[in-house]
Amino acid sequence: MSRKELDSLAAIARDAGQGIMRIYAAGFQVDYKGPGDPVTAADREANALICQRLEAEFPDAAIVAEESLPDTYLDYQSRARVFFVDPLDGTREFVAKNGQFVVMIGLLVDDRAALGVVYAPVTDTLWCGERGIGAYRVGADGNEQPIRVGSVSEPKAARVTVSRSRRSERLKRVLEQIAPQDVAPMGSAGLKGSHVAENSADAYLALGAAGKHWDACAMDALVTAAGGLVSDARGRPLDYRSAELELRDGILASNPQLHRALLSRMALTSERA
Repeated sequence: MSRKELDSLAAIARDAGQGIMRIYAAGFQVDYKGPGDPVTAADREANALICQRLEAEFPDAAIVAEESLPDTYLDYQSRARVFFVDPLDGTREFVAKNGQFVVMIGLLVDDRAALGVVYAPVTDTLWCGERGIGAYRVGADGNEQPIRVGSVSEPKAARVTVSRSRRSERLKRVLEQIAPQDVAPMGSAGLKGSHVAENSADAYLALGAAGKHWDACAMDALVTAAGGLVSDARGRPLDYRSAELELRDGILASNPQLHRALLSRMALTSERA
C-alpha cells in the first residue's frame, strides 16, 4: 500500500473515533451480545462508518468487522486482501469510562497482517504500521515520530502488559515464573500492542481465549512493522485463514529476543503444572 492509502485508513479511524467520543460524552445504553460481552451505539455506529468508507475506497477487499453480520464476509478466506475491523476495541473500558479503548483497522494480505492502524480517541493518539516499511505514532499535537520495539531480552527486566479483565490463575502462575520487572493491567488489545510497538511496554501477554481476528490483525501488523514479533502463546503465527475467528491460544507480542525467552519460561511453567 502507498502512504496515501495508509493516510486514508488513518482518516477513517479518526472519524470513527470522533463519533465514539460524541456518544462517550453524551451517555449511552449498554446492551449485551452474551455474558460479559457489552455493546453500545458507539460500537455499532463506528462499525457502520468504517465499513462504508472501506467499501467505497477499497472495493477489492473483504471486510470482517466485529459488529457486522457474518453473512457479509462469508467468502473472506478466499480473498487475497481482508480488512479486520474492531470499531471499538475495549468496550468494557468504554462502559467503565476509563479511556482505555481504541479503533482498530488491520489489513491481511495473503496470509500476513500487513498493515495496522490503531487510534485512541480519548488521547487523540494514532499508531500506524506497515510490515517491511516501519511504524510511527502521531500525537494530539500532530507530531509524527517513528517508533520501534525495545531491546530488553531478559524476562526479569521486562515490562509486561496484560488484560485488565481476564486474569486467570494460569496467567498468575506464568507471571510468577516469568518474574518480570513490572506487570501493567490494561484494557484493549490494540492499546497493549501499541505500547509494545512504541516501547512503552516490552511484551503483551494473553493466555487462552484472546478475542477474535479483529482483536489482533491491526496490532500484529503494527508490532511487526515496529520490529517486533507476534504469535499465539505457544509461539505459532496467528492463522487468519483458519475456519474459526476465535483466538483460542492466547497472544504474545514483544521484540524477537524477549519473545524467545518468554516462550521458554512459559514452556517450563507448563512442564511443572
